[in-house]
Amino acid sequence: MSALPLSLPAPGEQALAPFACHPSQSRGRLHPEIPAPTRSEFQRDRDRIVHSTAFRRLVYKTQVFLNHEGDLFRTRMTHSLEVAQLGRSVARSLGLNEDLVEAIALAHDLGHTPFGHAGQDALDECVRAQEGPDADAGFEHNLQSLRVVDELEERYPRYNGLNLSFETREGILKHCSAANARKLEQREPGGVGQRFLERTQPSLEAQLCNLADEIAYNAHDIDDGVRSGLITLAQLQAVPLFERFRQQTLAEFPALAEPGAGRRLLYEAIRRMLSQQVYDVIDATRAALAHSAPSSVDEVRHLPPLLGFSPAMRAESTQLKQFLFKNLYRHPSVMETTGRARQVVRELFDIYLARPAEMRERFARRSDVPRAVADFIAGMTDRFALREHERLTGQRLLS
Repeated sequence: MSALPLSLPAPGEQALAPFACHPSQSRGRLHPEIPAPTRSEFQRDRDRIVHSTAFRRLVYKTQVFLNHEGDLFRTRMTHSLEVAQLGRSVARSLGLNEDLVEAIALAHDLGHTPFGHAGQDALDECVRAQEGPDADAGFEHNLQSLRVVDELEERYPRYNGLNLSFETREGILKHCSAANARKLEQREPGGVGQRFLERTQPSLEAQLCNLADEIAYNAHDIDDGVRSGLITLAQLQAVPLFERFRQQTLAEFPALAEPGAGRRLLYEAIRRMLSQQVYDVIDATRAALAHSAPSSVDEVRHLPPLLGFSPAMRAESTQLKQFLFKNLYRHPSVMETTGRARQVVRELFDIYLARPAEMRERFARRSDVPRAVADFIAGMTDRFALREHERLTGQRLLS
């Protein structure tokens, strides 16, 4: 095989802005490795994430509706793919590193529990009850996602985890308490916990993934909520951000007001809403970048957040989130299901705590039993958690 032409730019360096994360300037990995000849550091991270066990499990982990409730509702896998798609679209327009955005997006939910936020809340309560008020802030899925890629994946002979680059790990850790940041800083001085102590910002690629996450779930939760029958197009008329594009769609396609055309109307209104949010982020961020004029990613980290919505779009997005919280996430049908999901997690935790041998061997042999139980449960898919609960209790709480 012939060598690559010397005139080609290094992998992943094409057309990047000076304030983007350049893979050749990465702060590296916890365990140094020889660079790959045809892939940048961030492309390599993405590939490792896609091939990980934790990523495959996302296809059977809840977004809003439990996996068994329907084949067409979003899962953590499809949500992560949508975040990556939105993130890459914005990154391309701003000259940011698309590969890094994709890696962060695909990994950001690797630590999520079965049953979505209901599972996380239940597991957090269980861990806090065992570890006491001075614990590592209970259980939080962002920190668990970092734990997955740093420790829990078992794929390589020389180290635990996936040994991802600093920049990808920084983006995965969206939130972190001061107590947890101090512990991270002790283990990795100057590492991913430092910015939470110094109150600096992550890279623009990380800021983008955080916002793309919000844009994606607001849009697809409208779709899934209407598909489920828990919210209606009539209710959504009270949401200015959505209603504007519903009216715009009907003005262009009046036939979509006819009975039976509701799905097309919904899809087109959501599509237009998504596009407008993307354009708004690009315009608002370009204005912020022009004002601050950062010349490097390090300057970005010491400035206020630069990537975001305009004030008007932020206000409308907040209204949409409030509507979904009240009418979908707190709908009685959702609350009933999530209540049972919490029970599954709590009872599994108590059983494994009392009988660690019921867990897989690699978790059963650990001395830090409460945290081992949390790691084991957090790694479960919805259906595996339900099977385990039925095996250990004889009860079928969700079917």
